[in-house]
Amino acid sequence: MRRRFAAGHAEAHYRGELSLHCSRIGRLFAWASRCFKGPLTTLRASHLPATVRVVPDGQGGVVWERWIGSGSDATCVCSTKELGPDGGLVERTVGGLGMALEVFEEQGVLVFQSRRYFLAWRGLRLPLPTWASPGVCRVSHQDLGAGRFRFSLSMTHPLWGETFHQTGVFADPEEA
Repeated sequence: MRRRFAAGHAEAHYRGELSLHCSRIGRLFAWASRCFKGPLTTLRASHLPATVRVVPDGQGGVVWERWIGSGSDATCVCSTKELGPDGGLVERTVGGLGMALEVFEEQGVLVFQSRRYFLAWRGLRLPLPTWASPGVCRVSHQDLGAGRFRFSLSMTHPLWGETFHQTGVFADPEEA
């Protein structure tokens, strides 16, 4: 797990499958986030093949490309994890939508949880009100042994409940 998230991580490809769900309100947030090249998807499906490509961005950040599905039907959602101006971890899209992250370990599971959302525009970081966000984002990575790990994502809005849920198991080719 430490190697997967270490600074200076070399390019890697993790293959597995994902099950995805988004609520009706989640679909609205996904459509709205497209304006900012947001990583939210309206997909609702189980056991879709998925590949995650992780590559340094050359500026100290790490790009996470998540290819969901296969062939011409594949959907790519992409974001970059990097250090923010305050030294904390930030995840952002090419279009400027971002979130400050808290990172912690919980019973052997690595957790990334959003603290606040913002829109980066012309050098400014404009905070988004909670009601305009898809909810608190919680991403966990759990080592399953034998080179496999579980990725889980949930977003829970204070008014609308769970807007997104994704979970899947992936293989780490360096540990298999």
